[in-house]
Amino acid sequence: MKVLIYSTRKDERAFLADAFKGSGLLAQFEDIHLNARTAALAEGCDAVSVFVNDQVDAQVIETLGGLGVRFIALRCAGYNNVDLDAAKRCSIAVVRVPAYSPYAVAEHAVALLLGLNRHIHKAYNRVREGNFSLDGLVGFDLHGKSVGVIGTGTIGQVFCSIMRGFGSKVLAFDPYPNQKLIDAGVSYVELDEIYRRSDVISLHCPLTPQTHHLVDDAAIAKMKPGALLINTSRGGLVDTQSVIKGLKSGHLGGLALDVYEEEADLFFEDLSDQVIADDDLMRLTTFPNVIITGHQAFLTREALQNIAQTTVSNLTLLAQAQPCDNQL
Repeated sequence: MKVLIYSTRKDERAFLADAFKGSGLLAQFEDIHLNARTAALAEGCDAVSVFVNDQVDAQVIETLGGLGVRFIALRCAGYNNVDLDAAKRCSIAVVRVPAYSPYAVAEHAVALLLGLNRHIHKAYNRVREGNFSLDGLVGFDLHGKSVGVIGTGTIGQVFCSIMRGFGSKVLAFDPYPNQKLIDAGVSYVELDEIYRRSDVISLHCPLTPQTHHLVDDAAIAKMKPGALLINTSRGGLVDTQSVIKGLKSGHLGGLALDVYEEEADLFFEDLSDQVIADDDLMRLTTFPNVIITGHQAFLTREALQNIAQTTVSNLTLLAQAQPCDNQL
């Protein structure tokens, strides 16, 4: 089987190359994204592998199917960028990596929370300039505070456990409550109660039509004044215009993002010598109570190794016409 791997980053190439070694699969690495223009590169390939910001819509899938591509292997858990109906029509099997390292993402969410709450980003820059003033650096104890967790899948569960370790009161919302979390002291409540009671809200749910812009004007209005919002899940969960208004009014106490709803042409690229045309993103970077990282929550050695190995395992099973639990 010949596999074209789109959006190959420097940080993952060695892990992928090691995983493909001896697998019997022939891998070709490309750093460009998959889209309607670049789909033609897959000619002669049996499979393509894609990442979160690749464009895998109906047009692209039909092009891939016409080129003889039979498999699409996602190197991520989310699949909101893939038209599954189109893949089914074109008889293209789609597989994903559902669990690479929930600890990586959950720990990054906690890192963002700590940095935002204790103003680490501001303190770091001050000290580098010889300014040791403490003005404006007051945070709050997480111990005893209410932390709302929206989505208690694998990553959300880990985040809940970490916050319980801080001594926080953890409130959770999920259509499918987890009994183990309940036994550990997590309280499942309705979404409105999450907004109303939480000092911190962390998003860990998938992006679906139902969760698109879950955090909008109405949600922010329900939040406790000064609440902190953390998103390491999918950018589309948050209405950017709404959080900008919430920050400007002072009702939203702080925002930490590892994902952004218009990140596709920005994240994973070095744009330091260019003018970035996204006015909303640039506006967010001007707020002193905002921290943004470029979709790096998953980026640990353990996660990269698991992603590479699972991707190769998925493709091997498909090549052998064996059942694959990770097929969508």
